[in-house]
Amino acid sequence: MKTNLAATREIVSATNASLLLAGDIGGTKTNLAIFAEGDPLRPIAESSFPSADYDALETLISEFLSTSSLSVDRAAFGVAGPVIEGRAQITKLPWLIDSKSIETTFDLSKVVLVNDLVATAYGIGILPDSDLICLNQGKPVKHGPLAVIAPGTGLGEAMMFWDGHCYQPQATEGGHALFSPANSQHLALATFLFERGGPVTFDLLASGRGLPLIYDFLKESSHHDEPHWLAKAMSEGDPAPVISHAALDATSSDPLCLATVRLFVEILAVEAANLALKSLSTGGLFIGGGIPPRIVSIFHDVFVSAFVGQHSLRDLLAAMPIHLINNPKTALLGAASLAMKPL
Repeated sequence: MKTNLAATREIVSATNASLLLAGDIGGTKTNLAIFAEGDPLRPIAESSFPSADYDALETLISEFLSTSSLSVDRAAFGVAGPVIEGRAQITKLPWLIDSKSIETTFDLSKVVLVNDLVATAYGIGILPDSDLICLNQGKPVKHGPLAVIAPGTGLGEAMMFWDGHCYQPQATEGGHALFSPANSQHLALATFLFERGGPVTFDLLASGRGLPLIYDFLKESSHHDEPHWLAKAMSEGDPAPVISHAALDATSSDPLCLATVRLFVEILAVEAANLALKSLSTGGLFIGGGIPPRIVSIFHDVFVSAFVGQHSLRDLLAAMPIHLINNPKTALLGAASLAMKPL
């Protein structure tokens, strides 16, 4: 755990600042941090946990607070799943999270539970420009709607609308929409997956789960051979990072992996365009998640052209600014910012 307890106690005693807990709850990992009131950019204690190793969020919070030896007044969590009336069933975990239960268990004055893309949206509002990578300058419309899409363990999406004073995020579960092929290769991929059974969604393809599926499809349908070393590496661990690393390796880039990552970004761009049209995000599109920062060069090569595509409103899409978020803590910082807002 990263912490600076001496500095924390000095801040609290000097300013009478209260402490708050923020969390980014994902299907693969959970990030928790403690912040001092008024400073959502600098956590004073933080740690990351493998989510599947815990039976409930409360267990994880207890462990984190006991090791930090700090007392918090309130909390906010961004969670990977739909939030209905302060409760959420995590999409990729058997966790049922209840804000009132957490509030009671840890004697907190307030607990806010939001979708993780809503937390990301709040985080975007406080990020420095240096944490954003521009893919398309575009022509932003002042106070125009914004859209956020984030591939990670699953595919998250959110919209942001100007209320006359500030942007208000709107959660969606649009990533679970059925996959819509944009060309003949996409149609062949959909057919390949239909034959395996189960629904084919953008969440399935434009996420960490999608990379090995796209890889298998291209391995069977293309002329690229699979090297023995690559097959061995794929069988020994999580194939997604193996594929992305092999695609971009400066000395021995693998053609099959490179084609896989390019098709992955293309499919993500197709769904990003769907989201942009439905939200009319003339203010801009932001790409979050853990995968994009690792394959930035492919995004520069592929994303904008696939985003604009052959749409009848391609001029509208081409005018939308597009930025890639290069800060893995954006949802965590956004949760901290949300916890500092009044009820």
